[in-house]
Amino acid sequence: MNQELDYAEMLEIPVSTVNVVKKKSFFKHRTKKEQTPEISQEELKDLVVDSVNERVGAYVYAEDLSEAPKPEKKTKSLFSSDKGSKIIITELVAVCVIAFAIFLTNLFMPTSAINTFIGTLTDRQTEKVEPTYSEIKLSPVVSELADAEVNVTDSGVLTFTAKSSVYPVCAGTVSSVTQNDGLYTVQIAHTSTFSSVITGLTSVYSAAGTKVQANVPFAYSDGEHEVRVSMYDGETLLNCYTLSGEVPVWNS
Repeated sequence: MNQELDYAEMLEIPVSTVNVVKKKSFFKHRTKKEQTPEISQEELKDLVVDSVNERVGAYVYAEDLSEAPKPEKKTKSLFSSDKGSKIIITELVAVCVIAFAIFLTNLFMPTSAINTFIGTLTDRQTEKVEPTYSEIKLSPVVSELADAEVNVTDSGVLTFTAKSSVYPVCAGTVSSVTQNDGLYTVQIAHTSTFSSVITGLTSVYSAAGTKVQANVPFAYSDGEHEVRVSMYDGETLLNCYTLSGEVPVWNS
């Protein structure tokens, strides 16, 4: 009987009947006074069925009250199949294809139209804006230690006659060096249009193509001849400046 009850509990279902086998006791029968009222086999069956159904019903009720398991949240995939993701993926593929095509073009066709166009854009971006002559700060053409009196003519030419080192009016590159009757003439390009010409020099330290700085002398005068410094904007002689001591200053 115990095995059938255990099986019913394992199935977790109510039972309607059981088999009850009543075994004889090995002990002596009690006296008539001590004997309890006899229970019939049918009554014993009913008691067992009620007991089992009580236990199974309580278990099922407790199981129904338990919380149902919460469904797991599904994480959204990075590359979901929605419309926005498809557009992004398409754009990425297009960019990769264009980049690969440009790489192949640069490798096998360096003179192609697309390379020329890209090179033009790059040159425009890297090209520096050149200042005008009036935006350039001028420097004295003689040393501060020299005993030289610098003057400016009405036409805009700086002149002095003294033994002194000679400096450029501003930084630039020596364009040419010429000699005539033992005296040198030097032309210095400061920008593509702004230049200066210095004549009457006894000696020159810088050759054509050499870069010069405003604080470094490039020539020397022994004081026997007049040194003249002229500044040009293209082919036009500039006279739009005055002297502040020995320093030329543009007119405002």
